[in-house]
Amino acid sequence: MTVVKAENVVKDYGLNDQTVHALRGVNLEFQGGEFTAIAGPSGSGKSTFLHLVGCLDTLTGGSIIVGGSNTANMARKQLALLRRHSIGFIFQAYNLIPVLSVEENISFPLTLIGVNSKEIKERTAQVLCDVGLEGMAKRRPKEMSGGQQQRVAIARALVKKPAIILADEPTANLDSTIGREILELMLKLNKAEGTTFIFSTHDQMVMDYARRLVRIRDGQIESDEVKEDAA
Repeated sequence: MTVVKAENVVKDYGLNDQTVHALRGVNLEFQGGEFTAIAGPSGSGKSTFLHLVGCLDTLTGGSIIVGGSNTANMARKQLALLRRHSIGFIFQAYNLIPVLSVEENISFPLTLIGVNSKEIKERTAQVLCDVGLEGMAKRRPKEMSGGQQQRVAIARALVKKPAIILADEPTANLDSTIGREILELMLKLNKAEGTTFIFSTHDQMVMDYARRLVRIRDGQIESDEVKEDAA
């Protein structure tokens, strides 16, 4: 089943009285359960594409259909609801709320979508177990290593059971050993839950783990390869 369909996607930015063409007519489709990396150098447009799919930014032209909804035709409030219910995010800077505990950071998205307190407690406990953070529910982010904080971010993305998880350079702030552990964890969860993972990256290790590798350069798709020998 197609979970994301991008057609002739264009994104322009104004910068110092000039127009920057971040994306130039991108066409891509993603199926349920994919584990895909979008790779390219800095400024290639990969993060811009993820932000558009995640309804964090708006299109200049073209369309992106997420879960059957055409985001090009949606108002800001509708985009926020789609993002809140259907999409999980993992960022390179973790983006945890420092004054909240681990369990509070993880459960926060469930509070926003109106899940009852009993289910919040159950789902938070389960996802803590899934990411290997049992016993750390009461810690604050500053009391954890970078790898542990990224596990919290993964748990927060997973807890609302989204169809899609967008991971923007998720290993950028981790050493290679911890980065590999994080990728193994995400691959395990991808296989267990069937959640679609889409990464933006310039990390070769992420590219090696991906089952599909899309290369982007200067805002255009350079290649799109489904691999048989992914890690």
